[in-house]
Amino acid sequence: MAPIQLDHQKINWLRPTARSDRVRVRLHTCECKATIYELCHSGGLVFIRRTIRSTEGSDVRETERLISVRMEVLWNRLLLGEAR
Repeated sequence: MAPIQLDHQKINWLRPTARSDRVRVRLHTCECKATIYELCHSGGLVFIRRTIRSTEGSDVRETERLISVRMEVLWNRLLLGEAR
């Protein structure tokens, strides 16, 4: 992942909901970092899951669910440091 840009887009991170019983992780960032991002597909929609690991446990958040074309743009912006 690229360093965060000064004028980056703020992502609205939401608490996870149990909207679907099956989620497929299509892409993910490196497991070696404390913060992991996953591009997830579920029920025909796509969302990004963020997991922040710390000594107190893990904090999991998700974006809203969108059609793949729109979410893949946000995923690419996240990787380029243009969104966080």
